[in-house]
Amino acid sequence: MKNFGLSLGIAFLLCFCICTKLCCAGDVDNLHDICPTDTKDQKIFINGFLCKNPANITASDFKSSLLNQGGDTDNFYRSSMNIITAAEFPGLNTLGLSASRIDLEDDGMVAPHAHPRASELMFVSTGLVVAGFVDSNNQVFQKILNEGDVFVFPRGLLHFCFNAGLENATIFSVLNSQNPGLVSILGSMSAPYDSKAMKMLMQKLISLSSLDLGRIDMNLFYELGL
Repeated sequence: MKNFGLSLGIAFLLCFCICTKLCCAGDVDNLHDICPTDTKDQKIFINGFLCKNPANITASDFKSSLLNQGGDTDNFYRSSMNIITAAEFPGLNTLGLSASRIDLEDDGMVAPHAHPRASELMFVSTGLVVAGFVDSNNQVFQKILNEGDVFVFPRGLLHFCFNAGLENATIFSVLNSQNPGLVSILGSMSAPYDSKAMKMLMQKLISLSSLDLGRIDMNLFYELGL
């Protein structure tokens, strides 16, 4: 009877540990050193991507040039965002990583959005950028970022960035999921991008409602301690 109780206790602890691991885990840990995505037509659909035949893996699977060139910024936001995942970059498969490039023209901004499955670490390659996020208590955290600065957006929180300088800006990011997802609040709004309501919302998001979006007085940022 005592042995039965001990076995039952061990089984309970084992189940508890497994459930805790499943609840807290992000992407599933890889079971191989490398597992580049098999880019052939998928006939089996799983939570992730099938691995290539190990005999066909090459160094090219671990290199991507998809972020070499800037994106198309000829739009209302004057910005572009290109995210590459394991679907486009085979070497990322099972590693729990993806990457992105953001290009911002003068006065450009990235519309507020969130990644439901990933935190994001951004690095300012060129330019002067203001980046921020909003937590679940509706508190805004934003800072001015110079070239070489990094800023982190916690998983699932609404975040944004905009060009605060006089020249174009480029940002590179790493996200801790091979499929971070993208949810944009502006994409679900019915107001036209060039409407007065949308412009007012943009001004509110960057805490510059009293300024002209066409030019930013940087002294204001330093007075605010950003």
